[in-house]
Amino acid sequence: MYNAQMPEVTPAVEALIARAEADCAAAFHRMDEIEVANTRKVIAAMQKHRVSARHFAPTTGYGYDDIGRDTLGELIADALGTECALVRPQIASGTHALALCLYGILRPGDVMLSGAGKPYDTMEEVIGIAGEPGCGSLKDFGVAYKQVELKDGREIDIEGIVKALAPEVKLVLLQRSRGYDWRPSLSVAELNAAIDAIHAAKPDVCVMVDNCYGEFTNPEEPRADLMAGSLIKNPGGGIAPTGGYIAGRKRFVELVSYRLTSPGIGAEVGSYAGSYQPFYQGLFQAPHTVAQAVKSAILASRVFELLGFEVNPRFDDPRNDIIEAIRFGAPEKLIRFIQSIQFCSPVDAEAVPEPWAMPGYQDPVIMAAGTFVSGASVELSADAPVREPYIAYLQGALTYAHGRIAIAGAVQLLVNEGLIEIK
Repeated sequence: MYNAQMPEVTPAVEALIARAEADCAAAFHRMDEIEVANTRKVIAAMQKHRVSARHFAPTTGYGYDDIGRDTLGELIADALGTECALVRPQIASGTHALALCLYGILRPGDVMLSGAGKPYDTMEEVIGIAGEPGCGSLKDFGVAYKQVELKDGREIDIEGIVKALAPEVKLVLLQRSRGYDWRPSLSVAELNAAIDAIHAAKPDVCVMVDNCYGEFTNPEEPRADLMAGSLIKNPGGGIAPTGGYIAGRKRFVELVSYRLTSPGIGAEVGSYAGSYQPFYQGLFQAPHTVAQAVKSAILASRVFELLGFEVNPRFDDPRNDIIEAIRFGAPEKLIRFIQSIQFCSPVDAEAVPEPWAMPGYQDPVIMAAGTFVSGASVELSADAPVREPYIAYLQGALTYAHGRIAIAGAVQLLVNEGLIEIK
């Protein structure tokens, strides 16, 4: 039986953490500057739209003229630099938001092109490249799928995407974050260069960015026709209890709204019987929370690099999402690391995560999520498909202090069990 509790940290581990923190000082400072810039942007948007207590009131029924719902969409649009946004508690996850976009834009006979290789695992059954036929995938509805691999597994192959833009291609998907791949997340500059080239070659195509995990890690967001993400990740600030967003050009967001409700009704309806306050407060908090998460990821990168592990990105690399990938190379190290993050959590710390067949994934997945909001990735969490080369994906932390404590605790547990050593 595992000892499911946070271990006492020894002076040797504490010295390792302190050394890593010193090395990370410049990277921390860069993230602090980004936090200030994004906080200023969010405050300006809230002041522009004259946010007040009336925007927090719950609504029922159809939700016509729901000022809290509609203003929240305007705030997200301003914060992300888009024409408009659809922000709803009823969007259950990032995958749900992405699926709404795909079903809203694509029609039978169209082709969806993924321009950053294979999308995240949970999108495979949506597209129809995995799962049973007849479940309602895009493939079931006559939408074809193609993909263009990243160059050297790292960079967008803009030339390859442009060559693949057949007349039937109506949507190009660019996934900003790495998913369960060992690659850098895509920068805003890379994404914008690809978007501009795609539009130059085919002006009518919809370029969509899966923006999950990337919001507020930089001062600007991609100039996409559509972006989508989850509110229990970055833009909810660790406070939003549920929900997701779709943002972008008005004509595309409107088409997606018809998929959310029905044609002819779109964004006009949709009530929420709970208070909207957590969504507004979460958006206000988001730049700070994201900065705390990124700084925790930076620290983890340096600590595990000093321990001899491969990490991606390195501690002083540019950051484009909140995720840190650590290659453990062996299943027992991976599993115990994930479990140690759970043991260092404020919620459900006594739980012992085990690999399981998680819906939407093709391999057993182990996930640590001792979170206040169930499954909230912007809170400190870690997960991994249990497959070679046994890479853990660490993300989140509402506070840097928690991230630091958990990283130290994880190292200590692995040292105590003889799985790693401090040299």
